[in-house]
Amino acid sequence: MMQDLLGYSLIALPGGLFGYALVGYPLLLRLVPRSGIAPSTWGDPPVWPRLSILVPAYNEEESIAGTLESLLALDYPADRREIIVMSDASSDRTDEIVRSFSSRGVRLVRMTERRGKTAAENHTVPSVTGEIVVNTDATIRIPPASLKPLIRVFQDPTIGAASGRDVSVGSVTGEGNASEAGYVGYEMKIRALETRLGGIIGASGCFYAIRRELIDPRFPEALSRDFAAPLRARKLGYRTVSVDEAVCIVPRTRALNSEYHRKVRTMLRGLNTLWHMRSLLNPFRYGRFAWMLMSHKVSRWLGFLTLPLAGVGVLLLAPHHPWAAAVALLGGLVLLGGWAAIRWPSRVPMPRLLTSVGYALGAAAAGFIAWMGFFRGTSLATWEPTRRARAVPERHEAVGAT
Repeated sequence: MMQDLLGYSLIALPGGLFGYALVGYPLLLRLVPRSGIAPSTWGDPPVWPRLSILVPAYNEEESIAGTLESLLALDYPADRREIIVMSDASSDRTDEIVRSFSSRGVRLVRMTERRGKTAAENHTVPSVTGEIVVNTDATIRIPPASLKPLIRVFQDPTIGAASGRDVSVGSVTGEGNASEAGYVGYEMKIRALETRLGGIIGASGCFYAIRRELIDPRFPEALSRDFAAPLRARKLGYRTVSVDEAVCIVPRTRALNSEYHRKVRTMLRGLNTLWHMRSLLNPFRYGRFAWMLMSHKVSRWLGFLTLPLAGVGVLLLAPHHPWAAAVALLGGLVLLGGWAAIRWPSRVPMPRLLTSVGYALGAAAAGFIAWMGFFRGTSLATWEPTRRARAVPERHEAVGAT
C-alpha cells in the first residue's frame, strides 16, 4: 500500500507540473479577462526612431553576407538605422566579409578574445546611436516588412521591449528537426496570450527590440540578456509585448544532437538569469507578472527536474500493476528510440515518429542536465552559436506575407 502511494506520488509530481505549465496555464490565460493595457494597433510614427541593429557572430563566414544583405533590405529608412556586427574574436573570414559592407553602413565591432555574446553586447551598447536597439542573429532571416511592426509599438510609452514572432522552417536539403516547428508555434501562441494580458515574460533572442536606456551595460556575462530584457523592463516599470506581424524566419537545427546541446545552454543560462532576478517572483510586489513567470518558466523547468521521479514511480508500481509494467516497457522503447534519434546522422532523413520521440526525450534530458549544471554553479559565458540549416528562400516571402 505504501509502495503504491509512493509510486503514484512520484508520478503525480512531474505530471502535475507539466500539466499545469503546458495545459493549465494557457487555459487560464484564455479565461482571464483581457487587460485594459493590451497593445493597440499603431500607425506609422511621424518620425521613425533611430535604430541600432546588433548581430552577434562567431565564425559565421557561411551565413553573414546573406544576413547583412537581408538586413540592408529591411523596409526602414536607411538614415534612421545602423547595423553593427559584434564579432566574438572570429577566426575565419567573418570579419573580412563584414568589413566589405562598411561602405553600405555596416560597422564591425571585434572582441580581441572570446568572451561570449553578452560580453560583446556589454562592450558595444555604450557606443550605439539608436534610441531602440534591435537584437537579431547571424543565421536567421527577417522578412523586409517585419521590422516596422516591431518598432511601431514603441509609440506606447509603457512598452519597454518588443519581441518578434519566430517561425521555424525547414531547409533546402531537408535537414532539420520537424518537431521543433510545433514547439516554436506553441510558444508563440503562449506569448500572444500573455500579450493579451499586458506583457510577456521572455523575448525571442532571434529578433527583439528594447529601449536603449533599459539596457544594463554591466549585465553579467554568463546570463541570458534576451530572457532578462522583459524582466528588467518590468522591474523598471515597463512591459514587453509580442508582435505577431514582426515575423522572424528561424531555420531548424541540422540535427537533434545540436538541438539538445542548444537547449542545455539556453535553459542553464535561463536558470542562472532567473536566479539573478529572482525578486520578480514576489507576487506581493509584481502581482500578475510573478504568476506568469512562475507558471511559464518555473513550473515547466521544475517538471524537467522532477521527471526522473516519474520513472522511479512506474518501476515501483510495475511488479503489482500490469499497466505500469506496460508503461515501463514502453518507456524503455522510447529511451532506445530517443537515443537513436539523437545519434542520427544529420544528412539522413529521419522518420517523423522517431523525430518526435527524439525531440521530446532530448528536451527532457537537456532540462535535467541544465538543472544539474545550475546546482553545480556552472556558468556559460562563452557563447556557442547554434548552427542552423539554410532556410528555403521562397518560404521567407510566404511567411512574411501572413
